[in-house]
Amino acid sequence: MFRDVWRELHGLPSRHLSRPDVLEILALSLMGEGRWDEALEVARRLREAEPMEPGGFIHEAYCLHELGRTQEALDTLMKGPPTLQQKPVFFYNAACYRARLGDVDGALAMLRKSFEMDSNLRVSARRDPDLASVRKHL
Repeated sequence: MFRDVWRELHGLPSRHLSRPDVLEILALSLMGEGRWDEALEVARRLREAEPMEPGGFIHEAYCLHELGRTQEALDTLMKGPPTLQQKPVFFYNAACYRARLGDVDGALAMLRKSFEMDSNLRVSARRDPDLASVRKHL
C-alpha cells in the first residue's frame, strides 16, 4: 500500500507537494513504514503550514515518541492549538507519553478524558505497550 501512496505522490506536480493534505498523507505513509526521522520532518512542515490545526502536532509528537524523545513529544503535544483538545487521540497520546515518563496520575487523567470522548480507545489501551505501567488501573 505504501508503494502505491509513494507512486501517486511522486506523480503530482511539485507545486502540490507542499499542500497540507499531501503533507499529511506523506507523513502518515512514512510513519506507517517506520521512517520516523523523515516522517518527523514532514510532520513539522505540516504543523508549520497549518499551525492552528491538530494534525501536524499529533504526528510530530508521535514521531518524537517513536524516536525515544518522549518528553519532547509531550511538550510538542501540549503546546498545540486549542483544537487539539477536541480530539480523543490528543488525550490518549498524552496519556501514553505521561505513562512512559512515569506520571501515572497524569496518564490516568488523560486516559479517562480520551475514553469519555471515544469509548473504543479502551480496547487499544488494554494492548498498548506504552500503557503497561497503568494497565492495572484500567
